[in-house]
Amino acid sequence: METYARELISALGQRPDVRLTAFVNRAAARTGGPWADSAEQVVLPVDVDRRIEWVRGEQQLLPRLARRAGVDLLHSLASTAPLWGPGPRVTTIHDLNYRMAPEAHFGVRALGMRVLVPASARRSHRLIVDAASTRQDLVEHLGVHPAKIDVIPLAAGSATPVTPTAAPQLREGLELGGRPVALSVSAKRPHKNLVRLIRALAAIPAERRPVLVVPGYPTPHEQELRALAAELGVAEDLRLPRWLGAADLEGLYELASCAVLPSLYEGFGLPVLEAMRRGLPVTCSDRSSLPEVAGHAALLFDPEDVPAITLALERLLGDAELRERLRKAGIERARRFTWRATADATARVYEAALASA
Repeated sequence: METYARELISALGQRPDVRLTAFVNRAAARTGGPWADSAEQVVLPVDVDRRIEWVRGEQQLLPRLARRAGVDLLHSLASTAPLWGPGPRVTTIHDLNYRMAPEAHFGVRALGMRVLVPASARRSHRLIVDAASTRQDLVEHLGVHPAKIDVIPLAAGSATPVTPTAAPQLREGLELGGRPVALSVSAKRPHKNLVRLIRALAAIPAERRPVLVVPGYPTPHEQELRALAAELGVAEDLRLPRWLGAADLEGLYELASCAVLPSLYEGFGLPVLEAMRRGLPVTCSDRSSLPEVAGHAALLFDPEDVPAITLALERLLGDAELRERLRKAGIERARRFTWRATADATARVYEAALASA
């Protein structure tokens, strides 16, 4: 969602017909972003590290500040929106993880999402989703009329490209040796299906087994993953780095042999598109939005079938001709998704919301 906010604001800021006002928290105001250059900035006095403060800022402070700023329309970018206040509303709901994959959220956040997402969907004049599968989820599980929902895909690529960390430096730092690398950029949460991915890794004979690198923020689920890898005897074949700088992540995309995303549920699946844009062959789950994003440019598998995941990995790692075909197809596929197109479609939703309010 942070990528979406940054890239969308930057792309919208290039349109002469849209005047942007960005309502940001204190941390975002300090660190800066496209909102500092592309929009008027209004700082909400909330601490982003406290979820209750985030909710308080959106529900109590934002409607009043938006009215004071004279905005014509309020677009909420992160699946929830203020439940009061005048004027047209657009809300982007990226997924229904709280319902489709409840293990993805817990505690106060899970409770908040169960209350705020459905209420935001009802309160908004238009809804934006990243994929047609998510639109269907909103229709089936929230009772939203499909005519109220616009599907606008995300895109790959950053407004601030970086020079990748050199492969020798990464191989040394992550202790990869000279082995092939399978990259899975993923939050370490149960619905990402990393348990089955590790089981699939263990089923590959040791002489052909790649190093599986899973960068992503730490969660309590990580300990379960480490314990499973140790139990299956593949602890030395698994790397679970935490936050990586943009240069290190770019370097991993360059040195990896393939990308794998076995997720059970995704609102979009941006890592698939990010890998394709860089010419990295992809194998991924055939669930939810992932087939929409991948098209015929990836090797799909049933994410609940461990042997199927194993076979997909072995095929991709062992077949240079297949990797090259998917590399070319992925680059071509990724070109179809641009943040300019996302911004243009979003601006049309604004027009529709203003017309219907």
